[in-house]
Formats: sequence, C-alpha cells, structure tokens
Amino acid sequence: MKTLITKNIAETRNWAAEFAKTLISPVTVALHGDLGVGKSEIARTIIQTICGKDTVVPSPTFTLVQTYVHNGIKISHFDLYRIEDVSELVEIGLDYAIQNDITLIEWPDIAKNLLPNNTIHIEITEFENGRKITIK
Repeated sequence: MKTLITKNIAETRNWAAEFAKTLISPVTVALHGDLGVGKSEIARTIIQTICGKDTVVPSPTFTLVQTYVHNGIKISHFDLYRIEDVSELVEIGLDYAIQNDITLIEWPDIAKNLLPNNTIHIEITEFENGRKITIK
C-alpha cells in the first residue's frame, strides 16, 4: 500500500501521468471515492498519457463505458454509478475488458466480486488542502 498527498489538480495529474506509464494490459484499476474527488480526472489523465494529450475523454456516466485504442493498446473506461444489477456488467463488456484491456473503473463497488485479485485499488479522499491518494 502506498499513500500520497497532492496539493492541487496539477499534482494529481502529474502523479496520474506517471502511474499511467506503469500500466500494461491486461490490468484493472478501480477508482474509489466520493463524488467530485477526482476519479474522472485521474482516469482522463491516464487515458491522455497513453493515447495522446489531445484525446477527448468524456465521462462515461451516461454511456457506461468509453473505449480508446492507441498503438495497439486498448483502454476501457467504465463508470458503474448507475448500474443497479450485476448482470448488467456482462452486457456492457466488463468481463471481456478485464481479461484484455487496461480497464479503469469508477464506482467499482457493484463489480467487487468480478474484479481480479491483482486489481489496483485507488482510494481518493479530499480534504481542505488537497487529496489523499491511497494505492492498494
């Protein structure tokens, strides 16, 4: 387990960009934290680091999943906030992505029984002077 403190969004993005460089598929990254703590910003930075800084990365809140491919690397970015039943996870391709892609999952709790043992869990909490990021 590793914990770090970032004092602003630029530091959070810098950390996420460095973290992105360590990811080799297949790998699953579960992003935990309250609304507005930076889960989407971390996912966006990871995607833009791998796919290019000009890559448009909308939140998958309503589409549930966004997919990106760059130089043979496939990234699947899931937002499971609106998922109500575990059976929906298969319909949106979570199981396939976990086995093949760099898979980023926001609001992963509903999928906890499907996540591989080697899932990287990132817990983000916000406080007055920044963010605490814990990597497990």
